[in-house]
Amino acid sequence: MDDINLHYRFLNWRRRIREIREVRAVRYQERYKRILVDGDTLSYQGNSDEVGCYVAPRPLSKGNVYFEVTIIDTGVRGTIAVGLVPQYYKLDHQPGWLPHSVAYHADDGKLYNGNTVGQQFGPKCNRGDRIGCGIYLDVTHMGAVLHFTQLCGVVLCVVQVGSVVVPVSPDGLFPAIGMHSLGEEVRLDLQAEWGPEEDDSVMMVDSHEDEWGRLHDVRVCGMLLEYVGKGKSIMDVGLAQARYPLSTRSHYFEVEIVDAGEKCYIALGLARRDYPKNRHPGWSRGSVAYHADDGKIFHGSGVGDPFGPRCFEGDIMGCGIMFPRDYILDSEGTMQGAAWGTHLTRIHPGGQSCVCAI
Repeated sequence: MDDINLHYRFLNWRRRIREIREVRAVRYQERYKRILVDGDTLSYQGNSDEVGCYVAPRPLSKGNVYFEVTIIDTGVRGTIAVGLVPQYYKLDHQPGWLPHSVAYHADDGKLYNGNTVGQQFGPKCNRGDRIGCGIYLDVTHMGAVLHFTQLCGVVLCVVQVGSVVVPVSPDGLFPAIGMHSLGEEVRLDLQAEWGPEEDDSVMMVDSHEDEWGRLHDVRVCGMLLEYVGKGKSIMDVGLAQARYPLSTRSHYFEVEIVDAGEKCYIALGLARRDYPKNRHPGWSRGSVAYHADDGKIFHGSGVGDPFGPRCFEGDIMGCGIMFPRDYILDSEGTMQGAAWGTHLTRIHPGGQSCVCAI
């Protein structure tokens, strides 16, 4: 009798082990919908009317706190989302749209934290960029501090985009990628190391975004400004406006043309604080600017006057103000004093300079 009981106990034990293994296999299984998974490559397989979503098989943990996504192709709209979700997240919603999920969206640079309305959080992302997501537990907030990073593939720099505190569900937070338009494709690295690569060509830099008061269709990556708009019409202008005006202590700035693009539609100048975001500096009232493509000066008008040479890749354009000795800036921001002049400079790669005053 004892031998029979022992045999049944052994069979029950083997069945229990098998059930546990089956439960674990189901629990740690990747989930996806309208996403084609080919190794570490994920691509959208919907009709652009429905969201595709991928959820990794395991949550982030103490031994694996970070993952990265490389954008291979932005497709039609670049509606790619990277973030963390509960294990059984609804796969027909972008990460960040539903409660207990958070995600960074590449198409608008916004953070979605359990809401379909996002908050401006960082730069837009394009083909070749990498988006990183990592967490560390924060006892004081009784949750996890979620960090996002952007690694710009073109200029090879690492930007710490920002962080946010999120609650942690009992089952943990699972890496998730969402897509929503034809042609979108990414590469997923769930074993990525948190931090820049040990390479001389890659260095950690400050994003410098706090130096800019307004950014429209312009991406900041370290000291670089890159136009990311459509560029199809005269209204598709990108604008980067500094947070603070020039002053007697900071009266000059320079811009080096790293890449002139197709037509070098680059303008450098000064504008009022509420300048229209879709107008080149110099085109509208309260602005003056030197345009690199034609060498003309535009002073509150869409018609420019010949002023200097055209600028090309490698040239440095400078702009400064010669303040009078009795200069005063009143409480309304109006300049008081004798006549003052704005100087625009073009410095050739060879070192020669041409200074023009207006």
